[in-house]
Amino acid sequence: MLGLGVGSTIAGTTDTTTKEREPTDPTLMEDVEYKCEQTNFDTVLTYAKLDLWAKFQDFQVRIRNAIVKRQALDRIMIGFNGVKRAKTSNRAENPLLQDVNKGWLQKIREDAPDHVMGSKTTEDGTTTAEPVKVGPGGKYVNLDAVVMDTVNELIDVEYQDDDDLVVICGRELLSDKYFPLVNKEQENSEKLAADMIISQKRMGGLQAVRAPFFPPNALLITRLDNLSIYWQEDTRRRSVIDNPKRDRIENFESVNEAYVVEDYRCAALVENIQIGDFSAAAAETGA
Repeated sequence: MLGLGVGSTIAGTTDTTTKEREPTDPTLMEDVEYKCEQTNFDTVLTYAKLDLWAKFQDFQVRIRNAIVKRQALDRIMIGFNGVKRAKTSNRAENPLLQDVNKGWLQKIREDAPDHVMGSKTTEDGTTTAEPVKVGPGGKYVNLDAVVMDTVNELIDVEYQDDDDLVVICGRELLSDKYFPLVNKEQENSEKLAADMIISQKRMGGLQAVRAPFFPPNALLITRLDNLSIYWQEDTRRRSVIDNPKRDRIENFESVNEAYVVEDYRCAALVENIQIGDFSAAAAETGA
């Protein structure tokens, strides 16, 4: 797999009186396989609905834009929640599209388990939760400490000071961090300070990025350009069928895709985060 960044340092010196200068290959090649699997994006419109909206001349544009947006959102959903690819997916049992394809988080669990905190994944893909307790009596006092320790321990040294590192998380985790700042009576000066802090949305010194469909009790530290979706050339297929037997227009679309983490050294996943007061339990165990 070819990463888009430079895989190592390239600066150095050479005593050319004794040996020749040896150039460094700047590209990063990892022994990690990926396979583009077929994903279907099939939709249907009944004759009744077409007749209802026929008076709007831009109806086709509206439908097209809605479908394209939904496809993009579904890809994000798979990237953060996909754990396997079933031969036939079941949307009722897997509403977050967990069975359509393996997403970025699952790839990190399986291919880079040393970059995961909060769970253990076996070779067969079975994941066991190991909760990360945050709060009084927990392993960490707050989420800022979680992020700082994760960067120090799970992100490789060459990326720890990368200015493009961000914390990807869901709305609930951001709420857990910032809600205490606003859930109290405040003087105007304190309210202004709280507003400034909230507007910056940072965790452990890194920019926090709220992503749709991200697991509510997890966070991912990486660069945004480290998460990719590959598609296989010449696999985009579409067929529009007028099916009078069902009084509808059927739109069948498919493409072969794979969710790829370009460089696992620049990625760290923390999941199964539990926020609460664990001081009583810690006192009982003597922790």
